Amino acid sequence: MTPDATGVDAVIDAVTAVFLVLGALMSLTATIGLLRFPDLMSRMHAATKPQVLGLFLLLAGIGLQMRQWWVWPVLAVAWIFQLLTVPVSAHMVGRAGYRTKHLHPELLSVDELEAVVRRAASEQEEQTEAGAPKDR
Repeated sequence: MTPDATGVDAVIDAVTAVFLVLGALMSLTATIGLLRFPDLMSRMHAATKPQVLGLFLLLAGIGLQMRQWWVWPVLAVAWIFQLLTVPVSAHMVGRAGYRTKHLHPELLSVDELEAVVRRAASEQEEQTEAGAPKDR
């Protein structure tokens, strides 16, 4: 082994350690946010943002430490899968939570869905009344 190779290995090990520690801290903040935030909307935000970045850092650290080219496409596929599915699942959870009233409206700064939900509910009532047989 040449002295240059040892220095490069030390730098790669240091960068790997930083990535792994930062990724673990991001995952820890996501966990703390899930436990400490007061409502569904806040918890949903805490579960998605730091988790995706933390996973990216962890996968990058693993890729650097493995030092083989074939690992990177596999890790990239894992991260892209998370990048695509986590926001979609958070959106669906948030939507279901909003519709079932599992939120604290006083914590929302702007409620952009309130008018849309009320309009949809009134349209559904009108359709139900128009289609129901009259008992009078």
